[in-house]
Amino acid sequence: MAAKDFPALSPENEKELVERLSQWALANGLVMYPPNWQLHSANNAPITMFPTPFPKDLFEDAMKVQTTFNKLYANVVSKEKVWLVDLIKSLADFDKDFTGKLYETYVKAVESSNGTLPQPLSLGVFRSDYMYNQTDHTIKQIEFNTVSISFGGLSTKVGAAQNYLNKSGVYDNDYSLKYYQPDEVPVSESIDKIASGLAQGNYFYNDEVDNQKTVVLFVVQPGERNCFDQRLIEYALLENHGIKSYRLTLEEIKEKTTINSGKLYIKATMDEVSVVYYRSGYAPSDYSVNPEKTWDARLHLEVSKAIKCPSLLTQLSGSKKVQQVLTDASRVKEVLGDVSQEELDLLLSTFVKIHPLDDTAAGKEAKRLALEEPENYVLKPQREGGGNNVYKGDIPGHLKALDESEWGAYILMELIHPPTHKNKIIKDGQVYNEDILSELGIFGTLVFNEETGEIKSNENAGFLLRSKFSSSDEGGVAAGFGCVDTVYLY
Repeated sequence: MAAKDFPALSPENEKELVERLSQWALANGLVMYPPNWQLHSANNAPITMFPTPFPKDLFEDAMKVQTTFNKLYANVVSKEKVWLVDLIKSLADFDKDFTGKLYETYVKAVESSNGTLPQPLSLGVFRSDYMYNQTDHTIKQIEFNTVSISFGGLSTKVGAAQNYLNKSGVYDNDYSLKYYQPDEVPVSESIDKIASGLAQGNYFYNDEVDNQKTVVLFVVQPGERNCFDQRLIEYALLENHGIKSYRLTLEEIKEKTTINSGKLYIKATMDEVSVVYYRSGYAPSDYSVNPEKTWDARLHLEVSKAIKCPSLLTQLSGSKKVQQVLTDASRVKEVLGDVSQEELDLLLSTFVKIHPLDDTAAGKEAKRLALEEPENYVLKPQREGGGNNVYKGDIPGHLKALDESEWGAYILMELIHPPTHKNKIIKDGQVYNEDILSELGIFGTLVFNEETGEIKSNENAGFLLRSKFSSSDEGGVAAGFGCVDTVYLY
């Protein structure tokens, strides 16, 4: 079935829609702080005017495969730990300032704990990102994110906003009727589901007892512009589960927390922390202002008995090199173990070719492709957060500017070919009418034992659609490249 066109609105009706959407967003928390913000000065998050078409069958595939991906990465961390640690150690040589520091902090944590970390349980709030590859009608995975997963809060709100517009009739230019059927524009349950995942961490920390006396610690960036996305989850955690939260930056950790008998406490109240939930710590900039203090804070938290979301090793499992190795079908089957053929086939169908840039035969061929056929590829380092990738014709010059010994820090990924849509983006009160590309993210939560591999909880946790101008290679909303969106399923 073909997708219906976007609503065609008169200038007067579009102006009415923008006013309604802007005020709904302010009234309901679909907001971010602007640059150089003050406490009272929230602004609408960048958002599409209409939901963006996405094939219903592929959306359902993406939702269905998430728990298999959760299991895959749990097994990498627990059952393939020796391989993972060796791989990360080799990557650390290429990226000493970040991957190297994460690895070094992990080694220090293990050594200071006599070889075994005090908390074997790990909590993952993950997101697997896809694009619709229209050349073969499949979804193709862009990356699997293991740390500081954003927009679980705003994804629920953008779906609710566009449902409000649909129900109120402003998408219909003539008769004020619903333009979309209710099941065509689903609302993500990510706020409640991610909060539930944090509550699961609290539950298993307390020996499978519901305990509202222990708290969740959000580790956040100083001056966090995207704090409302985080606060929405915090509010749901308190409202739905009765669990309180605290917010501290890495710079504040050693000053405002203490460890007693292995347990982590908030100094001011002596509330015991059950879960440390990282909404920072995913990029070198999170440690750069005071490296000694921030890296020491990370070690301090890692050696406590609080469950980490994620642990250092779980965070490192999200490196692009791990993703590249896991596109090999036999390796995936080996790591997953007991999984149905249907689950395995669906997972494998989401992969594009990803090449190493090392000195193996495959690596040498990848180097040739990067230099001679760069228009088919994107070059990715071991970094998160947007703004780090190198695309197409820029690849040869970027590589030639580096010593070839440094190329092994990157992976070369085959480009995906998504459709473009002429949606409209509202940003800072302005309406932009350009072709956009969209990226579907599926959230998942997972509690597992890093020592034994036992999976305690494995859940799907909703979805996110992010869109960007097709003229922009990068897509991070917080980094300024894109906007939050939602799906129109057809």
